[in-house]
Amino acid sequence: FTYIAEQAKKRFILAIDEFPYLVMENKAIPSILQDFWDTKLRHTKIFLILCGSSIGMMEGLLGGRSPLYGRRTAQILVSPFSFMDAYGWLNIDIQRAVQAFCIFGGTPAYLLEFDKKASLWDNIRQKILRKDAFLYKDAEFILREELTEPRYYFSILSSIAKGKTRLSEIINDTGLDKGIVGKYLSVLSDLQLIERLVPVTERRPEKSRKGIYRLRDNFFRFWFRYVWPYLEYVETDQQGYLIDRIIKPTFDNFIGQSFEDIAATLLMELSRQKTLPAHFTKIGRWWDRGKEIDLIALNEETYQALFCEVKWRERVNAEALLKKLRENAMHVDWHPVKRKEYYGIIAKSFIKKTKDAILIDLGDIKRMLKSSLS
Repeated sequence: FTYIAEQAKKRFILAIDEFPYLVMENKAIPSILQDFWDTKLRHTKIFLILCGSSIGMMEGLLGGRSPLYGRRTAQILVSPFSFMDAYGWLNIDIQRAVQAFCIFGGTPAYLLEFDKKASLWDNIRQKILRKDAFLYKDAEFILREELTEPRYYFSILSSIAKGKTRLSEIINDTGLDKGIVGKYLSVLSDLQLIERLVPVTERRPEKSRKGIYRLRDNFFRFWFRYVWPYLEYVETDQQGYLIDRIIKPTFDNFIGQSFEDIAATLLMELSRQKTLPAHFTKIGRWWDRGKEIDLIALNEETYQALFCEVKWRERVNAEALLKKLRENAMHVDWHPVKRKEYYGIIAKSFIKKTKDAILIDLGDIKRMLKSSLS
């Protein structure tokens, strides 16, 4: 650090990657850096960047109990690619791009594994379900580094991935005590591995009893849904059986859940571009007493709402779906007298259209993305 301070009399960039590993080798590093920063480095022109892939460890090193607390200029949580980013890089057919993103997610290292020339099923077989494949064990390796009791965490993540999203469902499915599940869910949320969702119209989300949990990352969602529970199929070279009997029958439903996220991102982008009938400030799912709507976009100031259904299906009957959407919208308790309503349907393609709703198919999405990327 003395040498670095001497070199930093003019603009000097120092980036230390995987900083937590350095700290693991020498616990005194944060204190040493703090001392040099306070006495020498802060008076130089150094631009010091500390990076780490472990969210928990990085937040600890920058937290209130760390010697480095209060000395950072800024922090950046590097997020995965959005679908728009991924599509620009993949540069393939829009339907394949959606499928690839829903499986491999937005982590660049995972997207790089996708073979554009191979079929979707060959990609799953060769890039994920092969015993020597990088992606076969990477999710497990990452979680074992982050978590102290991975076995229980894996059970919870697997439970959420297969559709047990409510607290009571997770408890019943895992057989774990309510207090333990609550504690582990909190840790997984802090690590940004899962998120708690409530209906978009809830006025006090933190107090809502309607919360559900889901995995944030598409690849982790795929891995815990189709790989972790069926490791024995891979270990005994039954990948073909796993794909044909387990993955294919439920695959469209799996894609449909992630397609809703893509649709939400696209709608917010269209709102920013002022191509929707109103500007919307928040978007999310809605459910109550057996009724649900895939997406609702809201403007709390103007009382405008866009009710939207998202279907990963071909040849959708927009008229029939709109009728059901209108019926469900009547049950949404959000400024029922004041609000101005709009309707939208997003699908792979339509067989019967309607002028009373905004209709967006894969061709429209492709044109939107091409226009945004140009």
